[in-house]
Amino acid sequence: MLMLPSSVRIFVSAEAVDLRRGFDGLAAATRSLIQQDPLSGHVFVFINRRKNRMKLLVWDRTGFLLLYKRLEQGTFRLAAEPAAGQRHVEMDAGELGLLLEGIDLKGATRRRRWTRRPHEARATLAAAR
Repeated sequence: MLMLPSSVRIFVSAEAVDLRRGFDGLAAATRSLIQQDPLSGHVFVFINRRKNRMKLLVWDRTGFLLLYKRLEQGTFRLAAEPAAGQRHVEMDAGELGLLLEGIDLKGATRRRRWTRRPHEARATLAAAR
């Protein structure tokens, strides 16, 4: 299980990547496919063509960290398609955890977490003080 701070963004390449690539090759794929800086500290996820293997690339101030996952059965499936003109999908840490477990998120629905929008709730709390 990965514990990621809420400030970390997670980008998943929607295009298949040759996972024989190492640190530098995946950093180059981050720049070209995802169009982000690999030294930003965010998590960059790459999936192979058969969708049974995944690599995560993260910069942690002292160097790159590479996490490699292989499913013995089944495939990885993204919950959403990339927006028009994009080659990646952004997800949150909870979705990444489920994806790493091999859970198909296509039919999953997210329940409403707030009775109000978060910024409205903060404004209400601040006004009450």
